[in-house]
Amino acid sequence: MEYRVTARRIDGHGSVVMAKEAEVVLDTDPAGRRDAMNPVELLLSALAACMLKGIERMIPMLKMQIDGAEVSLMAVRQDAPPKLVSISYEIVVDSPETEQRLNLLHRNVLKYGTISNTLSLAVPIEGVLRRSGASLS
Repeated sequence: MEYRVTARRIDGHGSVVMAKEAEVVLDTDPAGRRDAMNPVELLLSALAACMLKGIERMIPMLKMQIDGAEVSLMAVRQDAPPKLVSISYEIVVDSPETEQRLNLLHRNVLKYGTISNTLSLAVPIEGVLRRSGASLS
């Protein structure tokens, strides 16, 4: 399987990336801009999408009931040399499934994620999957 995107500079404040029929405005302004995602935010978005897609893939395979899911991610960047040193996440699901079944879902989402498997070779990724309304412990 192959993937393709094309990115183009619009001006000194932004760029655009296209894939299939989708288009996303990029924050490539050195000063930053609030109405577009910067490269790190795009990377985290790809990881979030990977996790959500993994959940969608696992629901029918594991015969689970998931009524909603949300992923929050945070990356820590060092300056010299510039790189991400850690990524943390929280997946929150609305589901009546048991904790054991939710743990199985979590393991499978991480195990079969193209982006999560690729990124985990470069930066530590740690996080939790919890039921909505459940307190973190």
